[in-house]
Amino acid sequence: MQITKFTLTPSPLKIPTTPAPVTTFGVVLRMIRDALFFESLFKGTKWTWAFGWLFHLSLGLVLLRHSRYFLPAIPEIVVLLQPFGIYAGLTMIAGLAGLWSRRFLVDRVRYISAPSDHLILALLILIAASGLSMKFIAHTDIIAVKSFFSGLVTFSFKELPSDPLLLMHLTLVAVLMIIFPYSKLIHAVGIFFSPTRTQVDNPREQRHIAAWALRLEAQGEKS
Repeated sequence: MQITKFTLTPSPLKIPTTPAPVTTFGVVLRMIRDALFFESLFKGTKWTWAFGWLFHLSLGLVLLRHSRYFLPAIPEIVVLLQPFGIYAGLTMIAGLAGLWSRRFLVDRVRYISAPSDHLILALLILIAASGLSMKFIAHTDIIAVKSFFSGLVTFSFKELPSDPLLLMHLTLVAVLMIIFPYSKLIHAVGIFFSPTRTQVDNPREQRHIAAWALRLEAQGEKS
């Protein structure tokens, strides 16, 4: 629903953040750099970039590691990344801790931080911590977990282990999935719909007319 809103929201003005690319290919390269390497954040504040990139890179490795629970045949790359995925859980918490600490230590960030910002960071840390606890503290039946999730994919439902840490971990993940579309976490998708990033900086070379304005103009000519 949120993605649909992003897509249908009109952009009546040329508002790319300058210096901006003057070609479509340049915009694509800029989006790739922003999405993968957080280029604009790097230019703004190095510490936030470091903690943010550490968290997102670690999250990517963790998600790749968890794909083994849903895939009938585990790809070789996922097998090779299994040990790194464990350490990525630790660096994920380190990155989140750094991002959370700036909301207390940096005055301007503390001023604009809402309770929801703190709750989301706490939720992410609890998810990572509960997942690591099943690795280092109280082990769960991994084969049964894989059987359960593989069964969900094929509609062949199996019993899920009733370990408290596992149930807490999955409940927290479910909460995250529910609030994701309605929270600031939607920036993961929203960045690709931001006119300040996706527009070509060519107002002198080409007049920008929003799609809704063209429709109104066409309706006026018909009437």
